[in-house]
Amino acid sequence: MTPGVLVDELARRIVEHDGWVRVLVDGAPPTLPEELADALVAPLRAAGRAVVRVHAEDFLRPASVRFEHGRHDADSFLEDRLDVGALGREVLDPFAASGRYLPTLWDARTDRATRAGYEQAPDRAVLVLDGSLLLGRWLDAELTVHLTVRRATLERRVAADDRWTLPAFARYDEETEPTQVADVVVHVDDPRRPAIEERAL
Repeated sequence: MTPGVLVDELARRIVEHDGWVRVLVDGAPPTLPEELADALVAPLRAAGRAVVRVHAEDFLRPASVRFEHGRHDADSFLEDRLDVGALGREVLDPFAASGRYLPTLWDARTDRATRAGYEQAPDRAVLVLDGSLLLGRWLDAELTVHLTVRRATLERRVAADDRWTLPAFARYDEETEPTQVADVVVHVDDPRRPAIEERAL
């Protein structure tokens, strides 16, 4: 299908849910999960749903934790980089209960807390969270989308400075099996012609 058809199909599935809706868009950085998440905003708003965008990159752990075993440790990248507890506690869980959420927690560039305040989304709003290595971590959502490519494609697209992360994504695929646990799997080896693979909702 075309990227536009993909976005429309995902938006259709999202608006089938009533109340506050949480959507996770997961994928390795070369699959551009943030671009798909951003593309969902306009059609969701056109369908009458307010949209909140949150980035997992704003919920990283402090550098002292992330880099305890060095700046290029693939296991730490997988296990210690993301503050999963904060995403659940400060974003996803309160949003489902009342529409309240924390938009950001940590600025990785300054290695300091953002000191952001809580925000309140209107009724029936949709929270779209993008990031990498999100699935299999007890993060609750009404719809999970995983962007996947063949391993050779990923190796070709990863920037030279980030090739040390490849073992982390290999472990993620083997241990978490995101293509099995996601509600919707999208193959993006050719980003101009994404292919959707059905998963049980």
